[in-house]
Amino acid sequence: MTYDGVYDPLRGLHILAVIAWMAGLLYLPRLFAYHTETAPPGSEFDGHFKEWERKLYRIIMTPAMTLAFLLGLALIWVDAHRHGDGWRFLLEPWMLTKLAGVVFLLWWHHYLGRARKALAEGRRDKTSRFWRATNELPFLAAIVMVMAVTTEFGHP
Repeated sequence: MTYDGVYDPLRGLHILAVIAWMAGLLYLPRLFAYHTETAPPGSEFDGHFKEWERKLYRIIMTPAMTLAFLLGLALIWVDAHRHGDGWRFLLEPWMLTKLAGVVFLLWWHHYLGRARKALAEGRRDKTSRFWRATNELPFLAAIVMVMAVTTEFGHP
């Protein structure tokens, strides 16, 4: 069976899902920063922020993350069978770098979900300064991941 015909469409869909997920990963901490500094607990504005954060996390970020993850697994499957090299590419430095980035982004997604729940319960465990300082972490991870994959760092 040839996998060449499915690889590019899978890769395109994976990239689109990652873009949607990254948009949420970058925007939600910014919403948290604005929420913690401008909306007093129990205010009408506090309620609006809680709803915006919930919708972003549950309707955009989580489905996009799930789709990106499943399409990524499909790409791994196709790559393992497409070139006849099997699963060895999973141990290449570029792929290990990408997989480490995926683990970080999955952890960060979960961390943001817990922070969203804390804000929804009225707890403000982190300051707006914290959220601003950590806002770009997913983008920094994306830079490393994209550069590793596009250059196949460490590949002979």
